[in-house]
Amino acid sequence: MRVVANSETCAVASLCVYRLPGVFDQDEEGLVLVLDDHPDTALHEEVHRAVRACPTNSIRVVETD
Repeated sequence: MRVVANSETCAVASLCVYRLPGVFDQDEEGLVLVLDDHPDTALHEEVHRAVRACPTNSIRVVETD
């Protein structure tokens, strides 16, 4: 799994940061940053929940081998 985020469409809702602060953070303007683009397998379900919770669909998961 690889996590990608588009800060240009981010609405600064912070839901991803609250859900997974080890994977997501915010820059000085509050826009999404991905801290861990290849999170541990144990976090995959939570990452998918964060993706679904993003109000602007600014986060996505790219499945890798």
